[in-house]
Amino acid sequence: MSAVTIILATPDGTRLRTALLIATATAALGDTARIFFSEAAVALLAARPHDQADDWYAPHGLPTLGDLFDEALAADVALIACQSGLALIGLDADRLDPRIETGGIVGTLALDQEARIVAL
Repeated sequence: MSAVTIILATPDGTRLRTALLIATATAALGDTARIFFSEAAVALLAARPHDQADDWYAPHGLPTLGDLFDEALAADVALIACQSGLALIGLDADRLDPRIETGGIVGTLALDQEARIVAL
C-alpha cells in the first residue's frame, strides 16, 4: 500500500466516520494517513465529534465518532484543518486540539505527491 490523503469536503458525520475508518486502517497497515478538513468541514473539529449514528453504534459495541477520532489521533493520522475554512466559520486555530494541524490544500497535497487521494 501507500500513503493516503483524504479530503473531507462537508461537515457530515457519516463521511467523517468513513474518513476516520480509512485513515486509521491505513495507519494500522504501516502507511501514512492524513485527513484534510476542507472549508466548512473544519466545523467538525470545533469539539469532539458526535453524530446521531453514535446512538445506534454504541449499543452494538461499535465505536462512536468521538472514539474513532481519538483512535485516529492515537494512530498518528494527521488531521489538517483548512486555514480558509477556519476563517470562513470564524474558528480560531488555538481552540483546536493541539494535535490538529492547520494548512492549505496545496501544502497538504505537496506532503506526498505519490499518496492516494480520496475525496468525501
